[in-house]
Amino acid sequence: MTEELKKIIESSTFTLHEGRYIVVKVKTSPPIDDHFMVSKDQDEITVVTKEENLGKLDLIEKNKDFYVAFELKISLPFYAVGFLAAVTGAMGDRGMNNLVISTYSKDYLFVRVEHLEKATQALLDLGFKKA
Repeated sequence: MTEELKKIIESSTFTLHEGRYIVVKVKTSPPIDDHFMVSKDQDEITVVTKEENLGKLDLIEKNKDFYVAFELKISLPFYAVGFLAAVTGAMGDRGMNNLVISTYSKDYLFVRVEHLEKATQALLDLGFKKA
């Protein structure tokens, strides 16, 4: 990791969101306000939602695992070369698969529920501060 990236990460924070999340494929687009994320492309509609919202969806398929959601607030969005590679690499080095969703000003990291403590420690070891 470069010194510049290390400084950016050390001035960035993370927050753990409440609840257990699941990734599903649905037949029709649901109301956006009920879910964490709704994504539609030419092939499918994907929804990331809390466990308690599953009954509101017209499911085709669901992932078997539940996830926790970390919100990463990067101190210098758009210009931190290698930021996501460092984060996902740290998770992979500890044997964790992850899902990343990027928005305009934040990145969200989803890891399986059973990896909560290990993922938290990985972020702290990288230099993130808990918000």
